[in-house]
Amino acid sequence: MPLKLTCPAPAKLNLFLHVVGRRPDGYHLLQTLFRFIDLHDTLHFSLREDGVVRRTNAIEGVAEDQDLCVRAARLLQSETGCRLGVDIAVEKRIPMGGGLGGGSSDAATTLIALNRLWSLGLSRTRLMQLGLRLGADVPVFVFGENAFAEGVGEELQAYPLVEAWYVVLFPPVQVPTAQIFAHPELTRDAVSITMRALSKRQFWERQLRNDLQSVVCNLYPEVGRYIASLNKFGKAMITGSGACVFAEFANRSQAEAIMEQLPHGMRGVVAQGLAKHPLHDWVLE
Repeated sequence: MPLKLTCPAPAKLNLFLHVVGRRPDGYHLLQTLFRFIDLHDTLHFSLREDGVVRRTNAIEGVAEDQDLCVRAARLLQSETGCRLGVDIAVEKRIPMGGGLGGGSSDAATTLIALNRLWSLGLSRTRLMQLGLRLGADVPVFVFGENAFAEGVGEELQAYPLVEAWYVVLFPPVQVPTAQIFAHPELTRDAVSITMRALSKRQFWERQLRNDLQSVVCNLYPEVGRYIASLNKFGKAMITGSGACVFAEFANRSQAEAIMEQLPHGMRGVVAQGLAKHPLHDWVLE
C-alpha cells in the first residue's frame, strides 16, 4: 500500500454545449462534448491511519468542509466503511468559476487516488456513481475518456478526438453556474442531436456553439470582450457556463503565435488536448 500519491486533475473543455430541456426537478438536460486538456491542478495525498480527512493548505474562497476533494474523501469513507484517513494538499492552476471543471476534476482525482491509496478496489462504474452525488461533471473525469454527454452530463459515450491545441483565456471574473442556468433568457429548447451527427461537417459548421454564452456575455461583458479578441483568429466560445474562453488550433506553434497577438494583459494558456485522462488506467472497469 502506498503512503503518498501525487496526481494530476486535468481541466476540460466543452467543445459545444446545447441545452435541450429541463427536468421536473429543475435540472437542465444537456448535450455536450467533453475534451480533457493538459492544464491541470496537482493533488498530493498522504495516508493517515487515524481516519481524519483534512486539507492541509488554504484555498481562497473555498472552506475546507466545502472543498469537493474533502467531500469526495468523506463520501468514499462513509460508503465503504474505510477507517483510514488522508491529508490532501491542492495546487490550483485551473481558474475557479471558469467552466473548466477544476473542482469536479479535483473530486474525481480524489476518488481515483483514494481508491488506490486505501486499497478499496471499487470499479469505475461505482466511482462514477459516487462522483455524480458530488456534481454533474465529476463522472466524466472518472470515466476518463473524451465523451459525448447527455442527461445532466452523466450519460457518457466515449468519443475519440483528433490531436488539437487550444488557446484558453481567463477573463478576470468568476461566473456562478447556478445564476446562468436560472436566468429567464436562457434558451432551453435546442434540438437534440445524435452522436452520429458529430461525424458530419455540417454539425461543426452550424451547430458548434454554447447555449449559455449569450446569457454569460450579457451579465459579464468582459467575457464578450475576450471572445471578440480570440474570434479574430478562430471560432471562440466559452466552456461550460464560463467565464473561460477558448479556440481550437491544429498545432502548438499556431496556438502560441495567436497567444502572442492577443491584447496585452489577457491571461491564458496554450493547452494540448488529451486522448485520455492521465489516471484512466488506475481504475478497474
